[in-house]
Amino acid sequence: MKREGTATILHADLDAFYASVEQLLDPSLRGQPIAVGGGVVLAASYEARRCGVRAGMAGWAARRLCPDIRFVGGHFREYQRLADEVMQVFNDFTPLLERVSIDEAFLEVAGAVHLFGPPGRIAAEIRGRVRSEIGLAVSVGVARTKHLAKVASRVAKPDGVVVVDPSREREFLAPLPVGLIWGVGPVTQARLAGRGIHTIGDLAGVSSPILQQMLGTASGTKLASLSANIDPRAIETTRKAKSIGAQAALGARPATRAVVTETIGYLTDRVSGRLRGARRAARTLTVRVRFTGLRSVTRSMTLAAGVSSTVTLTEVAIQLVFQALADHPGERQITLLGLSLSNLIEEPPLQLELPLALPDERLRPGSTVGSARWGVDRSVDAIRDKFGRAAIGYATVVFSGVDRVPEEFRELAEHAGP
Repeated sequence: MKREGTATILHADLDAFYASVEQLLDPSLRGQPIAVGGGVVLAASYEARRCGVRAGMAGWAARRLCPDIRFVGGHFREYQRLADEVMQVFNDFTPLLERVSIDEAFLEVAGAVHLFGPPGRIAAEIRGRVRSEIGLAVSVGVARTKHLAKVASRVAKPDGVVVVDPSREREFLAPLPVGLIWGVGPVTQARLAGRGIHTIGDLAGVSSPILQQMLGTASGTKLASLSANIDPRAIETTRKAKSIGAQAALGARPATRAVVTETIGYLTDRVSGRLRGARRAARTLTVRVRFTGLRSVTRSMTLAAGVSSTVTLTEVAIQLVFQALADHPGERQITLLGLSLSNLIEEPPLQLELPLALPDERLRPGSTVGSARWGVDRSVDAIRDKFGRAAIGYATVVFSGVDRVPEEFRELAEHAGP
């Protein structure tokens, strides 16, 4: 059992994973600025990052920043294979392993110290084995909580180990930029900077009620706790996703019906397929609309029954987006649309309903419309399982041209593993 106050949680994160795999497979790329992708940068090596190249950047912009950059296609099966081999190395040290993405995991090593030594030594051993046996670099943070271990692994990058002594946690966190806190994105970071909050120490000096007023109750409370390293979460060796989502960056596009319909259709097609693949249905749907100036708004709807139908979810999402646009008539352009499905339930067997002309009939899976959509979705899923995702799709999605990131890459990024 883990003793209170001991630093036995590890966060291990492979460095520049996709680009590093490409350099491993082709030694001529080592030490060179490379990017996975083409029209869009899917991942960049550290050499390219030093020039300012970042994931999600347009290919032409990356070339302007780094004229010597080399673009390579993705070896998606190799990404999965090598990541799985790394996880097996982690598993050799402890069965208490929580894989949170293809290339990162938390480990609880309290029960392993009598076999392998102190947590810092275990971290160093893991790093050495991953390097020697697989050929990849991994950074490891060691701390008392999951939050702090993840921060430590980011400080350790690239290719290092950082152990945070429990007696020096506040001292370690205080000078670090607030953007290292789990869940603080560019929008929140800019909002905090506007109030003179730049470091985690600055954040820790602001009371929870003030942060709640600035960021909302949930976000303000969470950041107040994390800035003080209050994080009671334990390692979860088996976990089910509490939500499924996707988003598309649009640059700066006019907020027209065509842009909204094509983009939301594309996002819903992706997330609904994943939802059905997990044999789940969603009762709550949330859309996020980001305008120029990094201002974002969200709108949600909770349905009477769990839904997994692509068309039904698309209709609801489009309705929510236009509600958000109607509430902000002065906004003419959107830069991002996001979709999240939550309040997930095990998908029940389809049960047909009598046609009673209920006002929400089109949203009910067992209605005439709902059952027809249920059948179409299963047919589409079956064809894609056999012949690949590109074999069939809804016309509005297939011909939209929205966000053409390879689906294999998305699947690796979106599925966390065990």
